[in-house]
Amino acid sequence: MSIVLHPDDPAACHCHEDAAGDARAGGGGELSRRRLLRAGMAGTAAGILAGAGAGLADPSAALAQNPPTPDAALQLLLQGNRRYVAGTLASVNTDLALARAKTAQKQRPFAAVLSCADSRVPVEWIFDAVIGRVFVTRVAGNIATPEIIASLEFGTRFLGAKLILVLGHDGCGAVNAALKGAATPGQISGLYSYIRPAIDQAGATQLEPAIAANAKYQAALLRDSSPLLGQLIAAGKLKIVAALYHLASGRVTVLT
Repeated sequence: MSIVLHPDDPAACHCHEDAAGDARAGGGGELSRRRLLRAGMAGTAAGILAGAGAGLADPSAALAQNPPTPDAALQLLLQGNRRYVAGTLASVNTDLALARAKTAQKQRPFAAVLSCADSRVPVEWIFDAVIGRVFVTRVAGNIATPEIIASLEFGTRFLGAKLILVLGHDGCGAVNAALKGAATPGQISGLYSYIRPAIDQAGATQLEPAIAANAKYQAALLRDSSPLLGQLIAAGKLKIVAALYHLASGRVTVLT
């Protein structure tokens, strides 16, 4: 990618002025320090932009047709996560005006994600997904409440998402609070009744095993408690998977 200065651009005018000044000063074509600085900055900017685009997927792919199967949907999410970890996001190259225009009247997400509300878990970034590609529900502890289940039923049955990924993350405060069972202000302890069964079922006494157990428990709850989701699974139109997001590395690990 190159940077082109319009003739009316002040930066372009200053460059011409510097060149004229060099000639008047009898510089013999030698660049002034000012011109050299500008040239270096322009070169650095061009290099950064070129490097940012190197090896990225075609930005139009972010608006492509949905994958045909639940397994393909999972692979598409994981491919996006690999780009996120590598720092080569493709979604940032997407024409956002075009993305908004294409999704203003209709959305067709290929996957749904139930994640924690933690501010360090930016789902669209984690999976390098642009507008309209991922149907996201977020709640502390990534728990399958009736409202969350209803939302995911809508995202799969009516919007066509072929995958539900229940995404836990290390260091989850909601799971930690439920594990300790400590008294809390307000309604925070209302989360415990959704998380404690996972902890008890797995016999977990440490935080990280409890977090993994909770993600798997919530995924199983979605599969077992919703006849609608169960029908989609039986028909091969949906898969529900638990996964863990690692805050430090950015990697997503599928739990089995």
